[in-house]
Amino acid sequence: MKKLLLVTTLVASCLMTGTALASKDCQDPVANWQPKENLSQMLETAGWTVNRIKVDDGCYEIKGYDQQNNKIEAEYYPATLRLRKFEIEFDKDALIPDYLPSK
Repeated sequence: MKKLLLVTTLVASCLMTGTALASKDCQDPVANWQPKENLSQMLETAGWTVNRIKVDDGCYEIKGYDQQNNKIEAEYYPATLRLRKFEIEFDKDALIPDYLPSK
């Protein structure tokens, strides 16, 4: 009986954890999504070179380069095109972009 209770508790804990992790994805209804072309145009106007836009976990995921040719990856909410996550990879001789503070 104790073993059954332990297994039940373990399974319930795993299910609750999975639900909590799933909520980190974008939750915008597909009917409200803006076209990928709108996001691409917005980023290219800002000086980025967009290599790829794909949907990942309900978000638009961007891969490309910024104005100083630094490699970037970003995620945007598809309904509002608001930035959700941003990663940048600098070369050793890279210039720090204007949008990042430098010392």
